[in-house]
Amino acid sequence: MSVGKRIYLKREMPDPEIMAQFKTIPASNTADVMNRSCAMNPRIRLVSRPKDQMMVGPAFTVKGRAGDNLTLHAALNLCGEGDVLVVSNEEDTTRALMGEVMMAYLRYTKKIAGIILDGPIRDIDEIGQWDFPVYCTGTTPGGPYKEGPGEINVPISCGGISVNPGDIILADPDGIIVIPRQDAAVILEDAKKFQAADEKKLEAAKNGTANRAWVEKTLEEKGYEIIDDVYRP
Repeated sequence: MSVGKRIYLKREMPDPEIMAQFKTIPASNTADVMNRSCAMNPRIRLVSRPKDQMMVGPAFTVKGRAGDNLTLHAALNLCGEGDVLVVSNEEDTTRALMGEVMMAYLRYTKKIAGIILDGPIRDIDEIGQWDFPVYCTGTTPGGPYKEGPGEINVPISCGGISVNPGDIILADPDGIIVIPRQDAAVILEDAKKFQAADEKKLEAAKNGTANRAWVEKTLEEKGYEIIDDVYRP
C-alpha cells in the first residue's frame, strides 16, 4: 500500500436526519456542549456571501502537500452532492489551492455543500460574491503545484482540529466546528437543550432580568481580590 498516496473511495457516513437538524442550531451553541474543543482556528474564515448562513454536511477529507493541489483535483472527481470538502495544507499560505474554475465545478456540477481550505484561494473578486460557502485563510495570486503526494478520505488536521471522513461539518459566519460522526446523536440532544436555555438568557439580557450573581461568586472562588481604590505603581 502506497502510504501518502492513498485514495479511499468509501466513508462511514452520518445519519442524514441527525445531520440536518444541526443546521437549526448556531455553531457556537453546539461547540459549547462539546466543551469548546471542536472549533477550527479562525484563520480559516468565510470569504463568500452565502444566503443560507448555516452550512452542514459530511466531511470529504483531502490531505495535501503544502501548496500542491493534485490530490485536490482528484477529490473534485470523487466528491458528491452535499459533501463538505475539507482540505489540509500543512498551514501553508504562499500558494492558492483553488480558483474560480475549480470552485465553479464544485458549485455547479458537483453541487457540494461547501468547501474548507486550510490555505489560500485566488479569484476572490468573483468567488467573494458567490452564494456558496467558501472558507479559507486568505488570497494570493500565486498558484499551486501538481506533484503530490496526498490522500483522500483519511484523517486530517484542518484549522488545528482533527477531522475524520464522514464527520459532520457545521459552519456559520462565526466559523467552523467538527462533530464526530459517532457522537452526533448525543451532541445534537445536548445542543438542543443548550440552545433553548441560551434563548432564555438572551431574553433576560434584553428585558433586564438577567441574573449576574454568578460572576462575583466565581471571582471569589478563583481568588480574585476586589480593591476599592485606584491603582498606584
